[in-house]
Amino acid sequence: MSTTSPSQLVPGVSVGHWTGSGTGVTVVLCPPGTIGSGEVRGGAPATRETALLAPERTVEQVDAVVFAGGSAFGLAAADGVTDWLAEHERGFVTRGGFVPIVPTAAIFDLLTATERPGPLEGRAAIEAAATGTVIMTGRIGAGRGATVGKWRGPQHAVPGGLGVARARVGDANVGAIAVVNALGDVVDEHGQPLAASGAPADAEAFPEADPFAGEATTLVAVATDARCSKADCFLLAQSGHLGVAHAIRPSHTRHDGDLVVALATGVVAANLDRLRVATTEVVAEAVRHAVRQDDAS
Repeated sequence: MSTTSPSQLVPGVSVGHWTGSGTGVTVVLCPPGTIGSGEVRGGAPATRETALLAPERTVEQVDAVVFAGGSAFGLAAADGVTDWLAEHERGFVTRGGFVPIVPTAAIFDLLTATERPGPLEGRAAIEAAATGTVIMTGRIGAGRGATVGKWRGPQHAVPGGLGVARARVGDANVGAIAVVNALGDVVDEHGQPLAASGAPADAEAFPEADPFAGEATTLVAVATDARCSKADCFLLAQSGHLGVAHAIRPSHTRHDGDLVVALATGVVAANLDRLRVATTEVVAEAVRHAVRQDDAS
């Protein structure tokens, strides 16, 4: 397991950020031919183009994934990413030209942000990804305004962020990037808190006086260079959600918008069951890395 930050999540898959004063955008740029699927398990998602990730949908290939701050407003960042990809002749080929496939999701950071990401910020993030720069982590990109530990009252939240982790499965690589803005606490491998609510021990969980519907979410992209079908990627996404549950307690609440997207570039053969085990582990570690600020780049 590695949390170092080279220039790619796995070979061929790069990451770029735009970071503002209290919000940001993160783009995962995929090579042509990347297969993708995904699943939402939180009750309050802010998403765009995620329905096509379902394993029974026709489109299989994904060109990029966008994670943004700004709640529903931040989904506009995908416009800049989509335009950039079309200009570079990337996307689903139609008689009317290229239509890029860009699943997008946003976190709620409207209380800390003085701006809302839009097309220009999305374009800046994908241009950064295209340069192949080192993947920066911590309170950067879509993780800039993230917080966690809100389940005992949002006033007791602590900083979240963006984390990365990687592993090897035979000849294949698996990497995960997580934007952690969870309602719950982030815990280590032994269930001990890494970033938890600052509320008193006797504070009530889910206090009725402090509604926070739709103000939390964890967004994850898992990438592998293994050969996987769209159905295989869906299983990887499900395993990624298990990693979220290992590292965040409680997770997948009706106030979260938790999403995992799984991407496969199809370069090497790998055992799917081993990939699923590794996916759970790297997602959990990426979530933890997001709040381990002393480890962040």
